[in-house]
Amino acid sequence: MSSLLTYYPGACTTKFTHSLDPLVLTTKSGPARAFPELCKDITPPCNLNPFLFNGHLQTAWTAVKFDGPPVHYKRRTFSAEDPNFKGHFTVDLVVAPPASLQARKQAEDGGPEASGLREDPVGVGHTKLPPRTTYFTDNEFEALPSEDTKPLLITLHGLSGGSYEVYLRHVLAPLISQTLPEGSIPGLSGGEWECLVVNSRGCAGSKITTSALYNARATWDVRQVVKWCRKTWPKRALFGVGYSLGANILTNYIAEEGSSCLLSAALIVSNPWKLEVSSISLQRTWVGREIYSKTMGRSMLALFSTHRAQILQNTSISESRIQKAKFLHEFDREVQCATWGYPTEGAYYRDASSADSVLAIRIPVLALHAEDDPIACDEAVPYEEIRQNPYTVICATGGGGHLSWFEFGGGRWHAKPAVAFLNAMAREVDFEKLRSEAVAPEAKGPRGGHKTPFVFEPMRRKMHVPGSDQ
Repeated sequence: MSSLLTYYPGACTTKFTHSLDPLVLTTKSGPARAFPELCKDITPPCNLNPFLFNGHLQTAWTAVKFDGPPVHYKRRTFSAEDPNFKGHFTVDLVVAPPASLQARKQAEDGGPEASGLREDPVGVGHTKLPPRTTYFTDNEFEALPSEDTKPLLITLHGLSGGSYEVYLRHVLAPLISQTLPEGSIPGLSGGEWECLVVNSRGCAGSKITTSALYNARATWDVRQVVKWCRKTWPKRALFGVGYSLGANILTNYIAEEGSSCLLSAALIVSNPWKLEVSSISLQRTWVGREIYSKTMGRSMLALFSTHRAQILQNTSISESRIQKAKFLHEFDREVQCATWGYPTEGAYYRDASSADSVLAIRIPVLALHAEDDPIACDEAVPYEEIRQNPYTVICATGGGGHLSWFEFGGGRWHAKPAVAFLNAMAREVDFEKLRSEAVAPEAKGPRGGHKTPFVFEPMRRKMHVPGSDQ
């Protein structure tokens, strides 16, 4: 039967890479499970749309504007607590649809699916609210803390995206539509899970209040949100999922926290990992340079245009040079380097990459990757680092493109293993026992008794805050 499935049109291979000395998870029902085996068990066959038969077609299909599953949000603007990274950012929390919803009318900014407060009570405001998004009133926000034990998913979106992205709503929708056990508190979402999305600064219609946007290792905002979630809902298990650039940021955050990470487990989707390798790969071909890099460059130029007045308060940024930028790496050269102090975009990419960060992860992490991803290329995936860490597993599919995985009929395959993984982690794994029994992987040192003064520290960054661990 399996051999017949191999010839199914659109069928893709699924390859797992993991440590040969796997992490053993204690389950709530008693039996222990090897982490890689659990990941394999929850991953369904990957059968994609046969008409989208390579990574370019899969990725290009994301340009077709499907509505996707409707997810409703209420927003809160946060003031950054880290004095090194002053400013504001927004968090969109998933809520149940409004009772007055007129489902047959088109969702739009200010439309019938976005009934509620449309002025920011914090006073920062917005450039444009995404569909199905309104603000919490101060009273609603102050009433959020609770002692419930519902699992909470913290989401990081991709480059210049936001909570409105279809690929992340395909994962959120099944989690919030699941039936609650009898007698459970419905919470904000009304479903089994509570979910939120951390919008990168300036994204999803949010305003910036300093000259800085965000970068590929901007872990400070998600760190603040995770700490806030732990304080607000002390009994909830916290989980994370990151997509593309958000996957890179989330991987770096988890590694920076190490064994102190407040997340129980996480999912990494379409991570570009080694950013310089991915950038060079894009520049190597006409399609990579003229289609993908130019499209991403345009999206960042649009973000610059929206926040022009704030960004140009940084006098080291030249508007005339930015306007000449066509490609993503040129935008990063003119804006990110000038903002954060990197001498070149290559130095920025090497420093912000998350490949080495894999070695410092100390919570269960499953990564999803498509081998034909034209943006987060396969040559940038740290397969060997993943083999060195029992806390990490990667599932690489033979097809799927970048954040695509379109199935016949419009579904997105990545949502199936994502939801199954998160449910398995929340329902089955005893994380309290896992934390108490956790043992750091043995450091791989020199062989044969040779002594060396060197120590490899995966999170030792070249760009750092003096006197800080980061």
